[in-house]
Amino acid sequence: MAGASVKVAVRVRPFNSREMSRESKCIIQMSGSTTTILNPKQPKETPKSFSFDYSYWSHTTPADINYASQKQVYQDIGEEMLQHAFEGYNVCIFAYGQTGAGKSYTMMGKQEKDQQGIIPQLCEDLFSRINDTTNDNMSYSVEVSYMEIYCERVRDLLNPKNKGNLRVREHPLMGPYVEDLSKLAVTSYNDIQDLMDSGNKARTVAATNMNETSSRSHAVFNIIFTQKRHDAETDITTEKVSKISLVDLAGSERADSTGAKGTRLKEGANINKSLTTLGKVISALAEMDSGPNKNKKKKKTDFIPYRDSVLTWLLRENLGGNSRTAMVAALSPADINYDETLSTLRYADRAKQIRCNAVINEDPNNKLIRELKDEVARLRDLLYAQGLGDIIDMTNAIAGISPSSSLSALSSRAASVASLHERIMFAPGSEEAIERLKETEKIIAELNETWEEKLRRTEAIRMEREALLAEMGVAMREDGGTLGVFSPKKTPHLVNLNEDPLMSECLLYYIKDGITRVGREDAEKRQDIVLSGHFIKEEHCLFRSDTKTSGEVIVTLEPCEGADTYVNGKKVTEPSILRSGNRIIMGKSHVFRFNHPEQARQERERTPCAETPAEPVDWAFAQRELLEKQGIDMKQEMEQRLQELEDQYRREREEANYLLEQQRLDYESKLEALQKQMDSRYYPEANEEEEEPEDEVQWTEREFELALWAFRKWKWYQFTSLRDLLWGNAIFLKEANAISVELKKKVQFQFVLLTDTLYSPLPPDLLPPDAAKDREKRPFPRTIVAVEVQDQKNGATHYWTLEKLRQRLDLMREMYDRAAEVPSSVIEDCDNVVTGGDPFYDRFPWFRLVGRAFVYLSNLLYPVPLVHRVAIVSEKGEVKGFLRVAVQAISADEEAPDYGSGVRQSGTAKISFDDQHFEKFQSESCPAVGMSRSGTSQEELRIVEGQGQVSDMGPSADEVNNNTCAVTPEDLLLDSPEKPAPDGPLETALDHLKLGSIFTFRVTVLQASSISAEYADIFCQFNFIHRHDEAFSTEPLKNTGRGPPLGFYHVQNIAVEVTKSFIEYIKSQPIVFEVFGHYQQHPFPPLCKDVLSPLRPSRRHFPRVMPLSKPVPATKLSTMTRPSAGPCQCKYDLMVFFEICELEANGDYIPAVVDHRGGVPCHGTFLLHQGIQRRITVTLVHETGSLIRWKEVRELVVGRIRNTPEADESLIDPNILSLNILSSGYIHPSQDDRISFGNDTRTFYQFETAWDSSMHNSLLLNRVTPYREKIYITLSAYIEMENCTQPAVITKDFCMVFYSRDAKLPASRSIRNLFGSGSLRASESNRVTGVYELSLCRVADAGSPGMQRRRRRVLDTSVAYVRGEENLAGWRPRSDSLILDHQWELEKLSLLQEVEKTRHYLLLREKLETTQRLGLETLSPCSSEDSESRSTSCISSPLSVDGAPEGRTSPPETPSERQKELAVKCLRLLTHTFNREYSHSHVCISASESKLSEMSVTLMRDPSMPALGVTTLTPSSTCPSLVEGRYNTMEVRPPQVSSRADSPDLEPAVEGEQKKSPARRPEEEKEPQRLLVPDIQEIRVSPIVSKKGYLHFLEPHTNGWVKRFVVVRRPYVYIYNSDKDAVERAILNLSKAQVEYSEDQQAMLKTPNTFAVCTEHRGILLQASSDKDMHDWLYAFNPLLAGSIRSKLSRRRTAQMRI
Repeated sequence: MAGASVKVAVRVRPFNSREMSRESKCIIQMSGSTTTILNPKQPKETPKSFSFDYSYWSHTTPADINYASQKQVYQDIGEEMLQHAFEGYNVCIFAYGQTGAGKSYTMMGKQEKDQQGIIPQLCEDLFSRINDTTNDNMSYSVEVSYMEIYCERVRDLLNPKNKGNLRVREHPLMGPYVEDLSKLAVTSYNDIQDLMDSGNKARTVAATNMNETSSRSHAVFNIIFTQKRHDAETDITTEKVSKISLVDLAGSERADSTGAKGTRLKEGANINKSLTTLGKVISALAEMDSGPNKNKKKKKTDFIPYRDSVLTWLLRENLGGNSRTAMVAALSPADINYDETLSTLRYADRAKQIRCNAVINEDPNNKLIRELKDEVARLRDLLYAQGLGDIIDMTNAIAGISPSSSLSALSSRAASVASLHERIMFAPGSEEAIERLKETEKIIAELNETWEEKLRRTEAIRMEREALLAEMGVAMREDGGTLGVFSPKKTPHLVNLNEDPLMSECLLYYIKDGITRVGREDAEKRQDIVLSGHFIKEEHCLFRSDTKTSGEVIVTLEPCEGADTYVNGKKVTEPSILRSGNRIIMGKSHVFRFNHPEQARQERERTPCAETPAEPVDWAFAQRELLEKQGIDMKQEMEQRLQELEDQYRREREEANYLLEQQRLDYESKLEALQKQMDSRYYPEANEEEEEPEDEVQWTEREFELALWAFRKWKWYQFTSLRDLLWGNAIFLKEANAISVELKKKVQFQFVLLTDTLYSPLPPDLLPPDAAKDREKRPFPRTIVAVEVQDQKNGATHYWTLEKLRQRLDLMREMYDRAAEVPSSVIEDCDNVVTGGDPFYDRFPWFRLVGRAFVYLSNLLYPVPLVHRVAIVSEKGEVKGFLRVAVQAISADEEAPDYGSGVRQSGTAKISFDDQHFEKFQSESCPAVGMSRSGTSQEELRIVEGQGQVSDMGPSADEVNNNTCAVTPEDLLLDSPEKPAPDGPLETALDHLKLGSIFTFRVTVLQASSISAEYADIFCQFNFIHRHDEAFSTEPLKNTGRGPPLGFYHVQNIAVEVTKSFIEYIKSQPIVFEVFGHYQQHPFPPLCKDVLSPLRPSRRHFPRVMPLSKPVPATKLSTMTRPSAGPCQCKYDLMVFFEICELEANGDYIPAVVDHRGGVPCHGTFLLHQGIQRRITVTLVHETGSLIRWKEVRELVVGRIRNTPEADESLIDPNILSLNILSSGYIHPSQDDRISFGNDTRTFYQFETAWDSSMHNSLLLNRVTPYREKIYITLSAYIEMENCTQPAVITKDFCMVFYSRDAKLPASRSIRNLFGSGSLRASESNRVTGVYELSLCRVADAGSPGMQRRRRRVLDTSVAYVRGEENLAGWRPRSDSLILDHQWELEKLSLLQEVEKTRHYLLLREKLETTQRLGLETLSPCSSEDSESRSTSCISSPLSVDGAPEGRTSPPETPSERQKELAVKCLRLLTHTFNREYSHSHVCISASESKLSEMSVTLMRDPSMPALGVTTLTPSSTCPSLVEGRYNTMEVRPPQVSSRADSPDLEPAVEGEQKKSPARRPEEEKEPQRLLVPDIQEIRVSPIVSKKGYLHFLEPHTNGWVKRFVVVRRPYVYIYNSDKDAVERAILNLSKAQVEYSEDQQAMLKTPNTFAVCTEHRGILLQASSDKDMHDWLYAFNPLLAGSIRSKLSRRRTAQMRI
């Protein structure tokens, strides 16, 4: 068996959880004894194969036939090695491998069936073979030792006394050994198992990333197996001693794989050091035993580095000496551990070449003892020669002491040894000789020790271990296993008390018989109970335990001098007898309870001790007891300490407030100085103007009128105050809604604006107290802010004033506070109460107002009977139905006509018109020029702060025409152009209306139609507009909403004494009809099924749009105060291209691919590669203009890196990066961007920056983006413009995804390209577009009243948080948009009023013409010379009243300016046909007429209007014809009609026109340039597509047509090269363009289906594929114009069919 090589086996384990989570692949394959490893990084590489003695496949489950179990491994390796041990050889088995490869599992296994490793199975098999021996002459003995090598230091795992590190020594005969390593004799496998368990518990393990219980030390389990054979014949006993070394090595590891840090890293370094040394030893041994080196002599270089590591030093014999060795290499199958696994395989392959020269150990003791005795004799002779014979005697005495008492003997002779030490120091070499002598004699003593002595020593060590554990309160089972902490049954002891209840009674200290000392660890004498702390003395106290003759144990506490010791709260200075349950405090922090089990058992039967409390004895009890006994009042101490803290806090707060106030004053003074400096810098003109004395200006009469009008306008200006009220009271509205939701009240509150108009008069309870007095002076209608209360439970709507809301809110708060106290049943009862104590509900009337209608009485002047069909209009301007009313003059005794059985005759009502009363009503409603009852001209209703129209400068003709209540009848008659000399009095003109006579007329309410079925019972009441005392009412009728109209047929005769005021009334004022109905359905369907959040808005499924972010703050630019913007100079549409370029291999920067799969314009996802240099390119495209000139790019910043579209802009972003500007300037567009419609004068300005994303230090940018995650950043470019005070800022949010550096991105990621041309060119999809609006405003004058008003800071309380706000689910109080919406409602109401008045005049005219044809001229009050002219003059008299101030009239022979205008208007209204001329005016006419036909007008910007004031849009700016009552100067008018020379608003109108006319531009350029304030806002793309498809564009200069793809998303038109083009190439802003359509133009060009779009810079001619397609495109571009064209075409076809 000598000279056999090392047995090598490899074993692969299953995947662990870490490898499974990373989806690792198996790279190990085994076939027989051959093991193959695959390289996962280079799959094509040839696999590496290794051949071993055994290859164990344990990667799969035991069900696999090739699976190698623990038993199979032992049978192949363990049984063979055990057989060698019985033969007398030394045996070694060690396991090698990386951390977590399964070494410990192979060697030790688990305490489960079939899971035990080699070591337990070998030990068990060893004793089973010993027990099976039947030879009486054979005897066996087994000793074990267990040590670990941790950080190059050896620890004994079996002896608790050997706590330190053991020394490794080398003997010339025995070789390396561990000094004082305990060798314990065992007699059974259970003994070995217990020792192995206790050793494993003491072994060092820790968790790493690769293994949760990684072995951090090498464990060596030695078994010394001795076989004695007694020969009876010769009476000689021979021995064979085998040393079985079972080694579990620590795992080799890489620091990056295991995540080692700190201690783990240091451990790993030592582990790798010892394993590296082991590898060197194996390599050196393999080279020695390899073929070429066998026959050579040993060279000097053949050095085996055994001593470089403790591990190799101890295993020297096992590796290359007298041993039979087996190695098990544990492998990991995962591809992520390829390098470590390959290293292990190479390691094992080298170890296979080692050869060991093992010999049988026959009688080694006899030989060893003889050699040791010779060694001893030689050493003694050496010492005698040096004259140290007495030292030898003392050494012999020391050596002769038994091991159990060696420590006490050495301590008793410490003094003599110390004296000997001095002598040894002077004897050269004597110290080494004595040390060698001691060492040799100790070995001889161990060798001569009998088996019985070894058993006794083992038992003594076990007893010492149990005694040591018993001192710590740990009990042991009989078999040596640990049981746990126990409370002794008889022995007195102390238990600790702690402030934390979980830590109390965790420490237990025995009080032994005799004296138990308590003190510090550094005391002179050894202390039995060691405590620490500042107030613990070195020897603090002692417990004396004495036993009386009766057997009772008395424990006495004896404190040491100066020690703080308390018993039951009293300080003890003399010995004190302790009773069970006493509280003992040592020092200040150590609290114990004394327990005496025997004494407690005896006293349990008696009365409890007086000092033993009945309540639980814990730490708090002991502390409280201590304070009481020491006379300390804890409460008083705490109050005193609290008072001191309060005084200190008060002083510090006053000091801090004083410092803060000083700092505030200092800052305010600095701010004032800076403000003065800035004002003087930016507004020097204003300061100079203030210093110069103003010259007195002479005004003309018209200028005085304008100034008076402006003064009245601004005096009663109210929309700013309305906005202040909306902002200031938003918090109350939000709180009321929040309380309503929490209390489950089905009531919703929202702001509403109410204006006192004819259709919506304000209720008296909503008017302010001074309304009547204020009304006499107010020239404009009063608009108030109210609260609309929507009672969703009862289907009612109420209006509250803001004061009422605050009062009710106080009651709501009280109800909310009581909600928790009041039972739910009571709350439900309160919820059912509609009126009374519930502040959420009001009483609601049974009948609700449906709407109002107005019937004018002008036909009574002539008189002719008229039947009116008037619209019933609600307060919101909605037409709710129609009412048919007949008005006619009758004689006093005339009876009503027979309408059937349903007629209702109410008799004759006598009404008197008091002139004074009516004049008072007129003065209230019409104090200036002609006003309506509500006290306003219709144009002045539509005023928003800073925004006005040219026509606002004075009362227009229509305004005076429509409100003629203040004009005398003589003025009316003078206006007739064909009227004779006005010398006839009023009585002669109106024969049937003589002053003082009784005039009777009849009002018949005929029918009501088209009223919704929501209103069940319908009735109508009517009255004169100035009378509020009584009304004429009809009977209610059932309304089903279907079938014929409701027939009221209510006849009311009214007799009036004719007065001047009555004639004035029937000329201009109507009768008011109010229609009421019982509402039977809930008008507010619940917005959400959830009762807790009824305010949740409905969701519309539009594509998700990225939010528009605020600019990223600049890092290099200094923060400047933004000057206040004044009037807007001009606006431009910007289209910006954003590109991110990446560095390619050839050195060029290529634009990165953009994913446009979202389908939304101006959006896309950049697909980027990780770790590549990038550049950002930005291109600005706009129409060329004189005011927009880019100067330079000041800074481009990138920040707000996130993985959600929304960004929290309130946080300070630490990752903002300012990019380096590489280039900037104007460029020529690329071929794809050249879309030439008309003369393409677009300007392209481009700049490029370098972007290093790693500089952000953001994890989102420095890694590959996970699946389904996107990264968002915000970019802001600060660009300086000429003639601007500060840079313009362009902000864009980018969406991006990062791929790995080598990833190949798909060329086309769009589904529509699968069926198209394959993939788009890179230039067509490599960018993201942004649409912006650039506004250039003048710097506002700081001293103007408008600027001072805009500078007012109004606190917007809508953003303040209120309790329960999170339950409102997106509800917000309305703000500025409410003012705009309300102005639209007023616009509709005024239009409806004008339409009703015009309808009445046209009906009256038609009736008069019919009457005159029948020859009834006597009914007309005009002269009978020409019936045609008379009828015309009579019609024009109520329509044409001169509106000039002071009643100025034009000469009779020439018509006045207003009459000319009115004639053109009436002519156009009556003819209503297309103008055949293809011009810009045609579009304006058709567009304006279409606006008249539509009540709901979309919000668009009109570039033709002068931009005055701020850029707030008003309804008037979108439809100027409705406001001015006339058309612009560009309209087609008859040649004889001149402009309004008499109108006071001519010059402002001309000025406004000139500002926009091209002819004025050269003059403007000569003027000095004014500083402008730029503002760039990104336009949010509309999710609604009005139309998309192909249109043909007329190319300039070639007369050819180009086909392009067009998408209409109002108000923008996006133009693409094709339907597969994902990048917008051009845009058209429909709000700044006019759409034109002309049939003559089509006939002239011979191109059907064409229309034009005219912008400020060019005109574009477009052609559709068909006539229907053209009308669809017209409807998408301008719905109002398309509707007007269709209606006119249909009328033309009807007329042609009649012809």
